[in-house]
Amino acid sequence: MPSTLQTYFRDSRAPRHSLLFALPLLVLYELMAFTLSGDAIAGMRNGADVLLKSLFIWLGGRAGLTVFAVLLLGLGAGLAVRDWRRHGAPRRAVFLGMLVESVVYALLLGLVAGILTSWLLPGGIPMMARAVQSGLDGMDLPTQLTISLGAGIYEELLFRVLLVSGLVALASRGFGWGAGASGVFAAVLGALIFSQFHYVGPYGDPWELGSFTFRAVAGLLFSGLYLTRGLGITAWTHALYDVFLALR
Repeated sequence: MPSTLQTYFRDSRAPRHSLLFALPLLVLYELMAFTLSGDAIAGMRNGADVLLKSLFIWLGGRAGLTVFAVLLLGLGAGLAVRDWRRHGAPRRAVFLGMLVESVVYALLLGLVAGILTSWLLPGGIPMMARAVQSGLDGMDLPTQLTISLGAGIYEELLFRVLLVSGLVALASRGFGWGAGASGVFAAVLGALIFSQFHYVGPYGDPWELGSFTFRAVAGLLFSGLYLTRGLGITAWTHALYDVFLALR
């Protein structure tokens, strides 16, 4: 019989908890982004958000945004409801534990990523603050908070749910690798792509080895967290980490 802790770790990864836990983050970000930019897709929004929605706009014009919302919410609701029916209603105690986990991980992430970066590159810890904060320089606090929340939900959707999950599927089904090797391959390659994304486009940061390394290490930590703890905790960890930086 599984212990209470084992049951918690299993249930907190399940869609009925993980996806519902991520939903308030999505709603809060969209409300704040709409307040700042209205329905302008290129307004004060996270880059991953703009990239995903621009693809749907390219395919279907403004109606593509409706298709995107229906797919995102419909798929998430479908997975959560199916899991709910199979395994019972979500439990508030699980959500509370997930919130505590997210806060603790967010507080530790910068320190751990900075230490790992300093092992790879001398002077890595001083690069830590510049790596994430540089993209928010010159923005007022509401905009910084909005971008931070958007990073939590949309960067995790793009780089973990789509990219890392896709790379795991490629390695396991295409290459015939085992679960461990597939996860390592997906986490490492996904982290490198995640880091490089921050230097692409007119709003990208100037490329630096130090900041690239720090972001790659942080991306590796996020990938590992996603593969072991699911979307909800990873998204809130990412969002809270960026929010804590913005409030410093």
